[in-house]
Amino acid sequence: MTPQAACAGVLAGAGVAVVLLSALSLAALSRPYARLHALSPAASLGLPLIALGLAVAAGPGRQAVKLLLLALLVVGGGSLTTMAVGRVTAQAEGRLERDAAP
Repeated sequence: MTPQAACAGVLAGAGVAVVLLSALSLAALSRPYARLHALSPAASLGLPLIALGLAVAAGPGRQAVKLLLLALLVVGGGSLTTMAVGRVTAQAEGRLERDAAP
C-alpha cells in the first residue's frame, strides 16, 4: 500500500466515522435544536474529509480540484442550511418573530 493510498483511506475513514456518529446521534435525539447540533459536524467535517480523501486518492489533476471545490461548497452550504433551518424552527415555535431581522 502506498503512502498516498494510506492517507486517502485514513481521511475517508475519518469522514465516514463522523457521518455515522452524526447519524446515530440524530436517531437518539428528539429535539429539533439537538438534531441540528448533531447534523452540523457531518456537513462541516464529515463530507469534506471524505472528499479530501477521494482527492488524495485521485492524485493531482482536475478530478482532485473538483472534489476540493465540492468540499468547499458542502462546508458553506451545510452551515447556511443549518442556520436557516434553526431560524425557521425558532419562528415556528414562536421564539422569533417572522419578520425579525436576521
